[in-house]
Amino acid sequence: MSRNNVIKALALVFGWVFGLSACSYPKQPAADQKQQVTEKKTMKVKELTTEEFKDKVMDFEKHPSEWVFAGQRPALIDFYATWCGPCKRLAPIMEELAEDYCEEVIFYKVDTDKERELAYIFGIRSIPSILLIPVNGRPQMIQGLMPKQTLEQAIFQVL
Repeated sequence: MSRNNVIKALALVFGWVFGLSACSYPKQPAADQKQQVTEKKTMKVKELTTEEFKDKVMDFEKHPSEWVFAGQRPALIDFYATWCGPCKRLAPIMEELAEDYCEEVIFYKVDTDKERELAYIFGIRSIPSILLIPVNGRPQMIQGLMPKQTLEQAIFQVL
């Protein structure tokens, strides 16, 4: 065997061995890590359609003249659009709040381009707009991009 053929053979063997080690199976997370991953997946802000809104928040067709909240816990709804820059900056803040307050508050979001009827009903003219819904009492709307601390204060004051 010529020297070039030996070098090529060794290169193939080393490439194959190192290739296998680089493509090894990922380590399985420990049981507690799996639980944390599962919990984080369930704590996200949930997207609402108009039908889901009527079922989970308020059926505005059955109650056109009064607010009748359908939820068991306070809720926060982020009215947003996918093209909106401030909405994109607010999204990770909402995710953090959903993780921090998942036991106390349900977090939703509504895409105003997809759910035009909801945007119209709530008079959404500026996004992001956030609807804070206490279990008892009237909901309150706040508008614009706000820091996490300001939203936390609103949660404590309204909800």
